Amino acid sequence: MGTFIDIHAHGYLEDQYHYVPNGKKPFCTPDDLLRHYDEIGVEKGCLLPIVSPESVLNTQSNEEILRFCATHPDRFVPFCNIDPRNLFNSMKSPFRRVLEWYREKGCKGVGELTCNLRFLDERVQALFAAAEEVGFSVTFHMSPFEGEDYGLVDLPGMPGLEESLKRFPKLKLFGHSQAFWCEIGEYKGQSVRFGYPKGPVKEGRIAQLMRKYPNLYGDLSAGSGCNALARDRAYAAKFLTEFQDRLMFALDICAPARRSGLPELLREMRDKGEISQTVFDKVAHGNARRILGI
Repeated sequence: MGTFIDIHAHGYLEDQYHYVPNGKKPFCTPDDLLRHYDEIGVEKGCLLPIVSPESVLNTQSNEEILRFCATHPDRFVPFCNIDPRNLFNSMKSPFRRVLEWYREKGCKGVGELTCNLRFLDERVQALFAAAEEVGFSVTFHMSPFEGEDYGLVDLPGMPGLEESLKRFPKLKLFGHSQAFWCEIGEYKGQSVRFGYPKGPVKEGRIAQLMRKYPNLYGDLSAGSGCNALARDRAYAAKFLTEFQDRLMFALDICAPARRSGLPELLREMRDKGEISQTVFDKVAHGNARRILGI
């Protein structure tokens, strides 16, 4: 049995054309993902459908993800997803009925939301309300701005996210992306929100919001999540320890050639005594089991 549960994975059942600037294969097939999981010790992975056109040419259906997970049901866990503009492009769209359907099919959450709409857009808020009613978490990608990007849009300091946390106190929101994880520390300038800031961390909005709102969780995937920890190991140890019940291992490995340094970072921090075995176990797999019922 592996050490980790990956709460953020993507994949397609077969190779498809996707526009990528470097021309490399951009998404894993089931076999690609399993080979990587076996290399690094991942027991299970949650597959998140890509349903919004901002981020891919070939969007996915929830049914494709259900079929993907059925190839190895002991290793893959399905999420479902809805673009808030679906079903009449209205805040009155019947999102709850749709989510209940996919919950019955075995889906464990909603995401990854990549639509380029503001957090407080009434259609996004309607989807949040439905997810809260159904008991699903929501994994979101945060974007710095509208247009020529993907992800839910918020301003520096994440006021839209905060208002959503207030409005839906029972909804577990899983934060992810550069624009989210740069808020682990203080920063200056909009450009920081697009990248991977370096250097010591002076506590930022994420810790402040997590203390205030118990429904905010951290998805540690991709370069953004790993970088947020690796840039300041001393702060990372404090952060992981304080929020050990709400941080979760994730990779967001789309292309077979991509790798994350998160497995090695967490193991090294444990082995050097920077975090305890208890903290490591919760972040690596325990929180995913408890929160998502895996």
